[in-house]
Amino acid sequence: MDADLAMAIGLVLGVFSVPSILSAISEARAPRVGALVLVIAGGMIIWAISQKPGGYTFAELPAVILNVMARYLP
Repeated sequence: MDADLAMAIGLVLGVFSVPSILSAISEARAPRVGALVLVIAGGMIIWAISQKPGGYTFAELPAVILNVMARYLP
């Protein structure tokens, strides 16, 4: 897995974990699954940043996601 793919997957997982966490909190439940997914997403993002020389900037993130989508979608 290259750094761009890990960054894109980590960002998507991080965004999708927020509704799960908010739903669990609003229903007075422990947000176990959402928190686990958020930790996994954070690990993927940190790994991607450490693997790419110079890291990522916020301006590069949309291009990274689009490049990954173009590479893996027909």
